[in-house]
Amino acid sequence: MAPGPILLRWSGVLTRIRREGERRRATNALGDPNMDLATTAALFRHDAWANERMLAAASHLALADFVRNLKSSHASIRDTLVHIVWAEWIWLQRWKGMSPALVFSPADFPDVHTLHERHIAVEAERSAFLEGLTEDGLREVVEYRNLRGETWRYPLWQQIHHVLNHSAHHRGQVGTMLRQVGAVCPETDLLVYYDAGGQ
Repeated sequence: MAPGPILLRWSGVLTRIRREGERRRATNALGDPNMDLATTAALFRHDAWANERMLAAASHLALADFVRNLKSSHASIRDTLVHIVWAEWIWLQRWKGMSPALVFSPADFPDVHTLHERHIAVEAERSAFLEGLTEDGLREVVEYRNLRGETWRYPLWQQIHHVLNHSAHHRGQVGTMLRQVGAVCPETDLLVYYDAGGQ
């Protein structure tokens, strides 16, 4: 059966996208950053605000609901929030030239308050890093070792995209788990952030 006109149209679009990607990789190994320093800082401010909203929602839970195994990729609301904070911490260390092997243990965060304190510390450290970052720094290739000891290299701006996407993904999981225990999931959309006065 021959493909219909819509499939043929999309096939052509995807072919052009692939060719453009190949052309860019051939002419510029670092890629073409779509973020400047101002945009980077704004997106991280939104990220911190969204994390704060999730932590605030979790602070109203009974401890049993906070640590309940809900069969997600990270078992509980507590474990998933710990994973978000840990991931933002370890990527920041990589950007600063280190490759720690430490993984935060959920058991070290018996309640929301202790996790919130760690989140504040990570956010303060990241803000200091961003203040010293330059436009050229966004384009620099940052090398790091992952937890398996493998060495990887990407431009910093690509790693920043990854971290922001990673946190948003897991906040979505937290939102689902909050609803599973009968709690209200806060809105964390970017436009909601701007409507609330975020910049």
